[in-house]
Amino acid sequence: MSITGDYEPSTWQWVADQAAEYEASGGTRANTLRDTGIPIIVMTTVGRKSGKVRKVPLMRVEYNGAYALVASKGGAPEHPGWYHNLMADSTVMIQDGPAPFDAEARLVTGEEREAWWERAVAVFPPYAEYKDKADREIPVFITSPAT
Repeated sequence: MSITGDYEPSTWQWVADQAAEYEASGGTRANTLRDTGIPIIVMTTVGRKSGKVRKVPLMRVEYNGAYALVASKGGAPEHPGWYHNLMADSTVMIQDGPAPFDAEARLVTGEEREAWWERAVAVFPPYAEYKDKADREIPVFITSPAT
């Protein structure tokens, strides 16, 4: 089930550079959000319109082997492009260290979302500010290993 195809790097150069360096080093370099020291993962998905492989560094919010994918876009009024990709196809690859693994992502709601939101804010406190800034509920997806 691994995601394959033509890779198209992010148009945001720092995102493209971080994903490339993280992968090239097996997660030993470019593994934090810029200079914060807060760990990241790299999520791979397929563009719903382009069909291109997309790679996105996201905050590492892990609990019992599952990962939260927080669609914050820094508190912007709109969802990030990858949110729409996941709504169209929930297949992802997660890289947290040397090797990516296949996973399925699902959008969580209600109490489950709130529990994951609290975990996310504990890892990356600016999420709380993003929530106040965004005029939308910030979506949270949870991954589980693909079967």
